[in-house]
Amino acid sequence: MITVYHNPRCSKSRGACELIDDRLNRSGETVKVIEYLKEPPSIDDLKALHQMLGGSVRDMIRENETPFKELGLADVSLSDDQLYKAIAAHPILLQRPIVVRDGRAVIGRPPENIEVLFK
Repeated sequence: MITVYHNPRCSKSRGACELIDDRLNRSGETVKVIEYLKEPPSIDDLKALHQMLGGSVRDMIRENETPFKELGLADVSLSDDQLYKAIAAHPILLQRPIVVRDGRAVIGRPPENIEVLFK
């Protein structure tokens, strides 16, 4: 199954869904689209995404969103758990789109980043 954490208002997110539908999902795998602003991921979901993405929790955060500034998330002394809680409470902070397939995940910015999951 392919899971896409999606924001339909985001052109990159829409582009990722189109790329999967039009080019990458040749085998017809089930695609689960999660509109994460309507169905925010839990802290456990975020931890699982982070593990699949690798890198820093901060890589999952959109720094240009208002809650980032309001919550003082630029503070490098914040723990991963504090960052997970902030994302869970303010899902607009989550990078988009995030695509998951076969236990791996990528941030689809640009949408072509997703291609690595299909190789």
